[in-house]
Amino acid sequence: MKDQWLSVEEIIQLMEAFDKNKMGALELSSGDQSLKLKERETPKIARTAHVESSAPLFQSADATVSAELPETELPGNLVKSPIVGTFYASPAPDKPPFSKVGQQVKKGDVLFIIESMKLMNEVVSEYEGTVEQILVENAQPVEYGEPILRIV
Repeated sequence: MKDQWLSVEEIIQLMEAFDKNKMGALELSSGDQSLKLKERETPKIARTAHVESSAPLFQSADATVSAELPETELPGNLVKSPIVGTFYASPAPDKPPFSKVGQQVKKGDVLFIIESMKLMNEVVSEYEGTVEQILVENAQPVEYGEPILRIV
């Protein structure tokens, strides 16, 4: 008998199939355990001007002028969260981030970590280019498929 109803790998496979097939909702249950997947609204991404400065990465809303654009209109490649979890920019609080705005990255470079179920999952780049924008804050919860950063 299995120790758990669904493994993390099986849940990830279900989430990927759910997303690929554009399903509206899915509910599975067995005994006292259940899994519910529900289509979520696509997040709107704000386009901001890139300014070279030593200012902090995240600014207050009144310090940035932005116009909302559909995700498909943003130049470059969006790196999305492969799983539900918590975004971490660095391997430890006292270590530098894996990637910063303006940094050159190549295929295979570690970009960030998503912690899920006490497992640290390194997310590597599928693209070569420059990190143009980081869309979430450190230690922020993220959803499956949520855009994390943009590489141009």
